[in-house]
Amino acid sequence: MKRTVFALFAAAALAGARAAPLPPGQEAAHVLNRIAFGPAPGDLERVTRGGVRAYIDSQLAPESIALPAALSERLAGLETPNRSAGKTLAEFEEARRNARDETPAAQELRRARVARIARETAEARLLRAIASPRQLEEVMVDFWFNHFNVAASKGNVQALVASYERDAIRPYVFGSFRQMLGATARHPAMLYYLDNYLSAAPAPAKARARARGLNENYARELMELHTLGVDGGYSQRDVTELARMLTGWTYDQRALIGADQLFRFDPKRHDQGAKTWLGRAVPADGQQEGEMALDVLAMHPATARHLSYKLAQYFVRDDPPAALVERLAASWQANGGDIRGVLRVLFASEEFMAPAAVGAKFKTPYQYVVSAARASATPPGDIGPLLGTLTQLGMPLYGCQTPDGYKNTEAAWMNPHALTRRIVFATALGAGRLALAKGAPVVALEDASSVTPAPLDPLLLASTLGASVSPRTQELVAASPVALRAAMLLGGPDFMQR
Repeated sequence: MKRTVFALFAAAALAGARAAPLPPGQEAAHVLNRIAFGPAPGDLERVTRGGVRAYIDSQLAPESIALPAALSERLAGLETPNRSAGKTLAEFEEARRNARDETPAAQELRRARVARIARETAEARLLRAIASPRQLEEVMVDFWFNHFNVAASKGNVQALVASYERDAIRPYVFGSFRQMLGATARHPAMLYYLDNYLSAAPAPAKARARARGLNENYARELMELHTLGVDGGYSQRDVTELARMLTGWTYDQRALIGADQLFRFDPKRHDQGAKTWLGRAVPADGQQEGEMALDVLAMHPATARHLSYKLAQYFVRDDPPAALVERLAASWQANGGDIRGVLRVLFASEEFMAPAAVGAKFKTPYQYVVSAARASATPPGDIGPLLGTLTQLGMPLYGCQTPDGYKNTEAAWMNPHALTRRIVFATALGAGRLALAKGAPVVALEDASSVTPAPLDPLLLASTLGASVSPRTQELVAASPVALRAAMLLGGPDFMQR
């Protein structure tokens, strides 16, 4: 089966094949592939019947869309995403203390507790991405978490990442960029990940206490990645001065565990000296120095251009039109960094709906796996195989080690090895061998043949994807054995694109 799929599609995909112009209904398919993680069964008909613009408007107001009862019940049953950061960190720290007991039982208990925290955090994200009708909200969580990336593999971040996404990202994905910037800056996951919780003014030379030092990691990434961009017009001195302004921005682990206090400003650690940053004098003003910096950065013209470019690249094409970026940046500054307002301009633009934009984006592994799960209508009872696939495809959930997050361009993900892994996944999913049912044994893709199959219906899958499938692909699929058709639809070049 795998060889047949390869023979039909690998060469075309490696050559950079692009979806043929789509027949009537292409707008609905295009919009579902951009502001949603692809169509689920019935979506194309609903969007076509109700109108693309009405669908976009509804997605920009997710609070008006009710979650399915089954999804709400499943999410409510997950402990980690529904409890405070302090409680999760307390369990995490207790597990680490128990690890000092070298007995096999203690080691196994630690691994199980830590694994459950990670598993439940990931399960909540994937369940929402696959099953929530608030698709644009989930797409924006993907975008903004990646923009303000923290790596779960670094120490305490693993225990804090569920709260970080829930408390610092989700509430703001359609709101004020300044508020999200502040929420991420003050969250212990970011403070820990980029080491600002350690940053402090140097102790006097004769002080008995251990000398503290300035840490510039967060200040640098705050300007280079989160706001101004690498060409944003700042200098190394500006990085150092901003780091001084942010000294004392930390958290107290005891207060976090005991009272769920996420942030603490420690005046004893703060550099009280006068500073000059981005050409302006900054008098000593404690925590307000950092708050003022966030105010300036959120509305800086360079930030407007940098974020507008990233949004246009994510939603339109890898090399977004300069005119569109400029219009988005103008909207950003006119509306005070209101994200929903910028998105309205983006989705109403000719560039977003242009024929040249259709199929012009290559799916990241996350987009590919989630869109395949949605299209297949396979209930994700066990998300283990999906998490394993993301890791094998090079994009483990919450696993990007560097603060710049995962790339979303074709150049980052189009390579022979990655295509091979995607086709293996498509073959296993199409044949019903991924063991996604609740309680099913978790198996590697290579061992998926050991699972009792429940193959996907290729006719239902083709109907779900609709105009996303090019006429050429439809011909190839129709001429192939029935057992291969679902895998070919999910593993072909059309489905790799969005």
